[in-house]
Amino acid sequence: MRHVASRFLRLAALAATPLALGGCATPLSTLDPAGPAAANIATLWWIMFWGSVTLFALVLGLLTLSLVRPALISRITPTQWIIGGGVIMPLPILVVLLVSALLLSERLRPPSDGSGPMRIEARASQWQWRFSYPDNPGVGDSDVLYLPAGQPVDIVLIAEDVIHSFWIPRLGGKMDAIPGRRNVVRLEADKPGIYRGICAEYCGQGHETMEFVAEAQDPARFTATLEAAQ
Repeated sequence: MRHVASRFLRLAALAATPLALGGCATPLSTLDPAGPAAANIATLWWIMFWGSVTLFALVLGLLTLSLVRPALISRITPTQWIIGGGVIMPLPILVVLLVSALLLSERLRPPSDGSGPMRIEARASQWQWRFSYPDNPGVGDSDVLYLPAGQPVDIVLIAEDVIHSFWIPRLGGKMDAIPGRRNVVRLEADKPGIYRGICAEYCGQGHETMEFVAEAQDPARFTATLEAAQ
């Protein structure tokens, strides 16, 4: 029996390996946040991850116990399994996950009082992104998204043909750009740097090439960049 339990533990360790590798920092990693919105998403991910690990460990413990001490498990009635294993065991973890998701997701929503930081328009078409700065007349469109580091900005998403999806994983969550509608996503970069963005919605044969670069600059340099573009 112990040999069987040991095999289950080894299989569990192998199954967890891809999850461990998924935490490696990459240009498109959601687990390497560089802004408050992305940090909230990463926090929620880790809460969900450890919640699922806890549930998995509890179930694996019961499975191991059934192999090592089958007589003990056989004493548990079906009603006790339903109440204990189906309600009591997962309920505290699910409550924590629900409350965390509600609190963190609420912090991702821009205020509805009409106030807000500067706006940048992101126009999506097959298969490119173009960025403009309506608060700074005279600045031409660019294929690079310039952001002031340490300051929130509202990205207004405009689709010119089909549905696209705007996503800079290290700065925040994804948001669809829908024809005939303007969606807004609020982002902020903690510090200057280069951040990769992609279209996260399949939009045709050229979808895989629909990438862009977001360059966060310190406020003084950002102002100089806009002035130079006029």
